[in-house]
Amino acid sequence: MARDLLLPQEPPPAATTVPTAAPLEAAKGRPSRTAGAAPPGAETRTSEGVATLCGAVAGDARVAVAGVELDALTEAQVVQHVVEALHHGRGGHIVTPNVDICRAISRDAELRELVASADLAVADGMPLVWAARLLGDPLPARVTGADLIWSLSEAAASHGFPIYLLGGPPGVPDTASAALRERCPQLVVAGVDAPPYGFDTCDEELAEVRKKLVDAGPLLVFVGLGFPKQDRLIAAVRADLPGAWFVGCGSAIAFAAGSVRRAPAWMGDHGLEWLFRLLSEPGRLARRYLIDDLPFALRLLTGCLLRRREPVAQVHEGGCSPGDAGRSQR
Repeated sequence: MARDLLLPQEPPPAATTVPTAAPLEAAKGRPSRTAGAAPPGAETRTSEGVATLCGAVAGDARVAVAGVELDALTEAQVVQHVVEALHHGRGGHIVTPNVDICRAISRDAELRELVASADLAVADGMPLVWAARLLGDPLPARVTGADLIWSLSEAAASHGFPIYLLGGPPGVPDTASAALRERCPQLVVAGVDAPPYGFDTCDEELAEVRKKLVDAGPLLVFVGLGFPKQDRLIAAVRADLPGAWFVGCGSAIAFAAGSVRRAPAWMGDHGLEWLFRLLSEPGRLARRYLIDDLPFALRLLTGCLLRRREPVAQVHEGGCSPGDAGRSQR
């Protein structure tokens, strides 16, 4: 069975085209993270120094789930990877796929390329962790942008790395900055920005956002604009700050500010964070969670379960195990 079957297939929406963003051209040529692509060695993903580091921290394999090759890292290992890379003067991009992101990339090749261009991809969704487990190739943990904004900021405070918060309604990044500095008094916040709605479609406003970020000169940038807007922006500005790490963190800035309530830890651990958010914002999230994401997640988990139960000889040519079929070498 081809490894692409790990990705639940959805027909593309009728008469819908998504233009390829020009900034993505700079990201092309990077190793693919999409399931079914030929995985290159780690040395092709990064510079030689960071490639060695990546092997030491992340191990020699990634887990292919729902069209994305995920790094089998804990939150602490992600933080260690970023800190050591920054000490080597190397930047990068962290993407945190969840079911909604995986569903989006299943329908759009440009978005698959966008996710594939990231340096680290970690599962921000329990269904992805469950799917990997069903394949016999488990991920060590769920790693969310909402958690990374705290742990990476604590590391930044300890090592003197200035951070930048980009995203959220007016005032929200400022409140998040205050909350982070309250926990980490030594944290240097190089700047905050709450761009106006639609800024990315206006050349002048996009240039202003870019200029403020570059002038601030941070080493760690949290971009909370939602997928794919945040990751398109990251792809566009990475070359301006090659020594910085960018984290596409969704609602993490709003969570840190307290303007949006986050689900209790036990709900997140049991894959119920979506239910908490649905009950909090039913008007905005009902279609996304109930009509789009839930069926996709069920198809994904069912497909992984059926694949796990197949005889070993039928799983993959050459007779590898289900776990081997879902794992690609760096």
